Amino acid sequence: MVNVPDPAPSSRRLVGQPLLYAISIFASLGVFLFGYDQGVMSGIITGPHFRKYFGNPDAVSIGTMVAVLEVGAFITSAAAGRIGDIIGRKGTLFIGAIVFTVGGAVQTFTTGFWTMIVGRVISGFGVGLLSTIVPIYQSEISPPNHRGSLACMEFTMNIAGYSSSVWTDYFCSFIDSDYSWRIPLFIQCIIGAILAGGALLMPESPRWCIDTDKDAEGMRILVDLHGGDPEDPTAIAEFKEIKDRVIEERDSGASRSYVEMWKKYKRRVLLAMSSQAFAQLNGINVISYYAQAGWIGRDAILMTGINSLIYILSTLPPWYLVDRWGRRPILLSGAVVMAISLTATGWWMYIDVPRTPNAVVICVIIYNAAFGYSWGPLPWLYPPEIMPLAIRAKGVSLSTSTNWAFNFLVGEITPELQEVITWRLYPMHGFFCVCSFILVYFLYPETKGIPLEEMDLVFGEDERQEREENQSDDEEEDGVLDETTSLLSSATPNGTQRKRRGRKGWFGIFKRSKRSRVTETDA
Repeated sequence: MVNVPDPAPSSRRLVGQPLLYAISIFASLGVFLFGYDQGVMSGIITGPHFRKYFGNPDAVSIGTMVAVLEVGAFITSAAAGRIGDIIGRKGTLFIGAIVFTVGGAVQTFTTGFWTMIVGRVISGFGVGLLSTIVPIYQSEISPPNHRGSLACMEFTMNIAGYSSSVWTDYFCSFIDSDYSWRIPLFIQCIIGAILAGGALLMPESPRWCIDTDKDAEGMRILVDLHGGDPEDPTAIAEFKEIKDRVIEERDSGASRSYVEMWKKYKRRVLLAMSSQAFAQLNGINVISYYAQAGWIGRDAILMTGINSLIYILSTLPPWYLVDRWGRRPILLSGAVVMAISLTATGWWMYIDVPRTPNAVVICVIIYNAAFGYSWGPLPWLYPPEIMPLAIRAKGVSLSTSTNWAFNFLVGEITPELQEVITWRLYPMHGFFCVCSFILVYFLYPETKGIPLEEMDLVFGEDERQEREENQSDDEEEDGVLDETTSLLSSATPNGTQRKRRGRKGWFGIFKRSKRSRVTETDA
């Protein structure tokens, strides 16, 4: 029997929805930052003042200057799991913001090529920490029925950061001095400082608190997120469910090492890593590379800026759809549209007729819209959802490092493949889209609306299933389940579940709905 502690005193003025939105906005600055960095360098390296200052560097030097950030991001994203478990999600977020800000300052006031390289590596360390911990933090403070939409809002912030950096580059390109590239770099320092300051005011993840036996603090945060009432039945039920899960993990005697994680949750780890790998293999870097082909200097930045606005708009529909349609339909439909767009791009380039340039631009726009709606946001949402609390940080760190590894790999080989296999490059990535469709269709279970602590039911790993079914049957009276039962209703042996009615959530009281069934895909 789990004892619910008296919540630690809270001095927060914001509770409930305002607190949740404030947390989401500040956490989203982390993904805004690495979106901003992705765009800022692509713009300033084409400027005449930047090239003159660095002695007109060759393509290899420019490529190294850009790509070295991903090396730093890979290193710290692999280590972020351990760091996040030791100092918490909030502490990791703060350190990541500080490190990124320091790296941005080194780049801003650089005195030469190698100083810029050092600054890029330091910023990469910060990006690795932020890109790993922000999705984890967001998933652990979000209500199940809105977890997907909040994560998709984060991706919109990522693309907004990318777009804002491109337009900053464009307007600063009119400055006839080194400030044309130093100002865009300095702006990221300001954003990083704001994120670091906000991190000090944000609450810790309640799940991390409970996992580290800070029960009173964890309960206080849950109470605040649910509106501030210490007697709120949903907050109490959520605390019990999280604590039950923590106790069960400890009683099992399972190690929290990477080796044990691989042995026990290999399927989940591979699914998480595959989602990030295919986010890169599905061709986003190739399309981004082509978008600037034939354009130079300020015109290239303007073309990229216009494309980024369409990209932002494409990230908005998942806000509404991801918690209604689910993850699988969005990933599947996105893969289909992307495959068609990439294949069509290759075909138009192969026939090379007068209409080819305009046709390819249309294909690029369609592809970007499909990616921004599907394989852009969901690979950042899915890994922290499917990982259990005990190894969530480590599992997500592996998936995020996979993203940076494939980002670096695809970015490095794309220019060479453009010259060697020309138009065939696009159908090749279209083939990867088809592979991702098959993978999702057969292996990815649906996670829509399922509390994190109940994810074992989805993967058929929960031995408590039969006991919880019996308990739910005893507690159900007149068709309504008690508020203090599990946040997820009982799951039947064939993988279906009954949604609990009348639950009070962070977004108000949800109306009683018809009983629905959600069938999970077994692999």
